[in-house]
Amino acid sequence: QVQLVESGGGLVQTGGSLRLSCAASGRTFSSYAVGWFRQAPGKERDFVAATGYNTIYADSVKGRFTLSRDTVKNTVYLQMNSLKPEDTAVYYCAAATSFDSRVLLTPKGYAYWGQGTQVTVSS
Repeated sequence: QVQLVESGGGLVQTGGSLRLSCAASGRTFSSYAVGWFRQAPGKERDFVAATGYNTIYADSVKGRFTLSRDTVKNTVYLQMNSLKPEDTAVYYCAAATSFDSRVLLTPKGYAYWGQGTQVTVSS
């Protein structure tokens, strides 16, 4: 089992940047694929990025967001640049036992979730 804690959210203006962190404890984090999702009020939880066999991104964030992984610190990061108001959401990290990109695109592919961190982008 693995426990995930996100941090780094906050309020930023359009065009600004934030870096989210997802710190893991428990079993060896490198044994899991990791993904980021986001959920705006009244909407479904949407895929943002994930790293398994490959690192993949949603089209809406490609070129602006970068996912990275520090295996020594057991932490995954989501660097978010050129932020837009439509990026406003609660951001969740999650861990999956499958490294298949097709599995990592949907919330059902993940076994463990963090509590989420709020990102608000003002216009």
